[in-house]
Amino acid sequence: MLDIKNMKRSDFFYELPQELIAQTPVEPRNSSRLLKVDRKTGEITHDRFYNLCEYLHKGDLLVLNDSRVLPARIYGEREETGSFIEFLLVEQRGNLEWEILCRPGKKAKIGTRFSFGGGLLRAVITDVLEDGNRIARFECDTNFFAALDEIGQMPLPPYISEKLQDKERYQTVYSRELGSSAAPTAGLHFTKEQLRELEDMGVGIAYVTLHVGLGTFRPVKEEYVLDHKMHREHYELNEKTAQMINETKKNGGRVIAVGTTSCRTLESIAADNDGEIRPCDGFTEIFIYPGFEFKVLDGLITNFHLPESTLIMLVSAFLGYENTMNAYKTAVEEKYRFFSFGDSMLII
Repeated sequence: MLDIKNMKRSDFFYELPQELIAQTPVEPRNSSRLLKVDRKTGEITHDRFYNLCEYLHKGDLLVLNDSRVLPARIYGEREETGSFIEFLLVEQRGNLEWEILCRPGKKAKIGTRFSFGGGLLRAVITDVLEDGNRIARFECDTNFFAALDEIGQMPLPPYISEKLQDKERYQTVYSRELGSSAAPTAGLHFTKEQLRELEDMGVGIAYVTLHVGLGTFRPVKEEYVLDHKMHREHYELNEKTAQMINETKKNGGRVIAVGTTSCRTLESIAADNDGEIRPCDGFTEIFIYPGFEFKVLDGLITNFHLPESTLIMLVSAFLGYENTMNAYKTAVEEKYRFFSFGDSMLII
């Protein structure tokens, strides 16, 4: 039994062979493997994602994150010297102002100017933050996001070394709200046809928006889990989705979050509103770990997460610590594919 007050980062470690880290997405999207875990008993079933409908019922509701990933990595040069620079857009701070990561950082002092895509985008550093990130103010003769789409690259996680052949494979098929620095990867398995199939059988499909920040990859550095400070992410939940969630609950259906981002959005809103789901937008820094009391979720679709990450801690909170660590051990033994382009887990 895990001692919640003295949980250590190392409690969430598991051995993962390097070859199980998926480097490329599977085709078609929904042919990935599905490890289904019974939330009450921990019993495991092995299947494929295209059979997801076998585990859902009429009246259930899937809540998906419709955030779209920015091609946020751009390469350019310092205007004075022509020396190389790389920017990674982290969070929009104003109309054309962004918090960025950059390398080499020593070249990005306040007032330094940079050019990207032969001048399609230009930027000047206006501030240096405590954590080393910069604030950059961009200039653009056309639409900023159109220029970014033309010259930017997808900000793939550091554990993926293969070049992505098609940008859209790091987007969900239902993505529409531009703003994420990383994909809400649990949704990468869905095809448009599968979503229609689920709706035809009476499963509701609702959307929230949570823009995934690079903090999702930030490792837990503190020895004790409760000392970790979560990153901040912006979310929105509209009236239609709030109504669908409340009606599903009222009618005895199950609310199933697609991804930890959808989960954090719903539980954050419920925590701020005495368990009620209502239309709202804001920022969340919610940290979900074992001992957390879920107010909304009845099920979760998620990928396999990094050892010692806040995401495996969230899964452990929902499924139970022992069941989670056993499921991961089984997934390793059965050679499931891990992380962003990897296989899927259904907890219900």
